[in-house]
Amino acid sequence: MNVQNRNNAIDTLLADSLKELAASKPIEKITIKEITDKAGVIRPTFYNHFQDKYELLEWIVQNELITPMEPFLKRRMLKESMSYALTSMEKERDFYIQAVHLTGQNSFSDILKKAIRTLLLKFLSEDTIEKKRDYPWLTSQKIADFYAESISYVITSWANEGMKIPETELADTFVFLYSHSIFEVIEESKGK
Repeated sequence: MNVQNRNNAIDTLLADSLKELAASKPIEKITIKEITDKAGVIRPTFYNHFQDKYELLEWIVQNELITPMEPFLKRRMLKESMSYALTSMEKERDFYIQAVHLTGQNSFSDILKKAIRTLLLKFLSEDTIEKKRDYPWLTSQKIADFYAESISYVITSWANEGMKIPETELADTFVFLYSHSIFEVIEESKGK
């Protein structure tokens, strides 16, 4: 099932139910019955919308974090896009702190990486990249994978550590890291 660009009242109701349950219980221990009971719907309704709770988590990440970033990125507003996503996570702090603890096949990290990769690929033109690079193996997919991996790592680390760093500072960090080469970062750290 494609969770992108699909948003209706039942999806939102089920998402709110999962988020409320996850605030006090690990997501892997939450059952579909608990989600539907909390939402006040029957189990078949859930399965008409999602295959499982992990697809629901994917929908939450896509609709609450990733899709709202796109207009900012279209305007080249990296800090604002990151601030929006991080602020959204802070508002649902208990849920996202539980979510980042998901590991394995349906890990939050993997769901986030996939969503970020898909978003970045919307902005990376393979034709333009081919003309500007000397290495044919460096495709838009690999570039998107590289950035998705690093962005996901920073976000999940931040959440795993209890979101102690203010979102504005973390957004500034993203802007700094993505606007400087590793060599500039090393040189700057030597000067301190």
